Amino acid sequence: MASRAQVSTSLLVALNLVFFTMPKYCPLDTLKLGVCANLLNDLVNLVVGTPPKTPCCTLIGGLVDLDAAVCLCTALKANVLGLNLNVPISLSLILNNCGKRVPSGFQCP
Repeated sequence: MASRAQVSTSLLVALNLVFFTMPKYCPLDTLKLGVCANLLNDLVNLVVGTPPKTPCCTLIGGLVDLDAAVCLCTALKANVLGLNLNVPISLSLILNNCGKRVPSGFQCP
């Protein structure tokens, strides 16, 4: 028979698995992602020799690809960027420019 310590440890591990695998939310203030509108505008109106703006990439740089995608989807869907956009294409443009990838099979929530 298992000791109390083993049962407690097993329960703790099971609870951690449940809570840490729940769907992600954006850990950033979505309004700050407004700087991504400048990046998106620069990417659409690209001029050779013009360096892209980096504040957007700096904001999402510390996030894993999934978190970055969720944050940008939230900003795009809420129209925080102030632009009428095709969400999947805009998301892909921003993430690719910042060295991130859209997770396979990902769709904006």
